[in-house]
Amino acid sequence: MNVQNFFEASLRESAEVKTRAIEQCAIDVARAVDLIVACYRNGGKLLLCGNGGSAADAQHLATEMMIRLSHDITRPSLAAISLGTDTSNLTACGNDLGFEQIFARNIEGLGRAGDVLIAISTSGRSPNILRAVERARARSHPRAVEHLD
Repeated sequence: MNVQNFFEASLRESAEVKTRAIEQCAIDVARAVDLIVACYRNGGKLLLCGNGGSAADAQHLATEMMIRLSHDITRPSLAAISLGTDTSNLTACGNDLGFEQIFARNIEGLGRAGDVLIAISTSGRSPNILRAVERARARSHPRAVEHLD
């Protein structure tokens, strides 16, 4: 495949994914937005986690909430923490408790009733992401919102 064909195919695939997202995910996304808005109105915070590229997505979204999502909107900073950014915390937990506990342990220490967890996973099977969601649900804080790429 030549570069132009690859470029065109990639853009078409991206457009198809976005169209399917509108058709299949709009209701779930609206519910998640309502949950996050309620969290912030009640003084809560957003906790986010993911591995690899999903960790980068979590970090990016947390930054957008803290700084600003759009240049056209003036608003105060919104509390959001990406749980994958503290290397000392991650490596200590991975070494002492196991890699599958790295996010769950942080939810235990940082999560409070009314907070929201966004757990991002491409496969939907990452043990550390599943443990984080389990911990959030079991402790009733933060409530879990799952997004599987």
